Amino acid sequence: MAERKKLYEGKAKILYATEDPAVLVTYFKDDATAFNAQKRGTIVNKGRINNAVSTHLFQLLEAQGIATHWIDSPQGQADGREMWVKPVTIVPLEVVVRNLAAGSLCRQTGIALGTPLTPPLVEFYYKNDDLGDPLLTCDRIRAMDIASDDTVTQLQQMAQRINQVLINFFNGCGITLVDFKLEFGTLADGTLVLADEISPDTCRLWNQNETDESRRVMDKDRFRQDLGDVESGYQQVLDRILAHTS
Repeated sequence: MAERKKLYEGKAKILYATEDPAVLVTYFKDDATAFNAQKRGTIVNKGRINNAVSTHLFQLLEAQGIATHWIDSPQGQADGREMWVKPVTIVPLEVVVRNLAAGSLCRQTGIALGTPLTPPLVEFYYKNDDLGDPLLTCDRIRAMDIASDDTVTQLQQMAQRINQVLINFFNGCGITLVDFKLEFGTLADGTLVLADEISPDTCRLWNQNETDESRRVMDKDRFRQDLGDVESGYQQVLDRILAHTS
């Protein structure tokens, strides 16, 4: 794994090639962005924490028969910030699953914060920063030829399965899974797998032991909303996951 070439650098991660074409390395950064990168900052140890959280959740999902791009997260590599993954072709859709109303859903619809959504709402957003990652209907996805109808159906079904597994797991950690974003990709043989990460960067997570709105937040909303103690919120998520799986 010594020879590496940077393939891509995003807001939160860097992707490297290795001498093995079947293995890529994802490096998790401490950089933080919000509001389509209009707000920028640094969250100390975010990369290490997000890698550890994602590793545990990918392993959990794999054990439930949900395919992911995860291969390994070797200990001692770059201070625990590296994940080895399978190469995938990313589907240019962000799949957002909402169990409770929050964020843009509240702003755009007037639904009150925390309103339960039954069944959970599954939404698709176009992965395009220049366009502001717009919300898409299935008809727009078809018109734009982003993904086939079969792929969209498969994405919905996988997202719903992942949601149920994560709800049950986080409940065991004393955490409410409010909503989260998923990204998917296809392997060389066309298999659709979960990719990217699942972490406090991509999930809204509320502490079930807190009723105060500002204190219960354990995710990137602490950074978005200037609530303070951002690092502590992320670390609490990891600590509860480790305690629940030990």
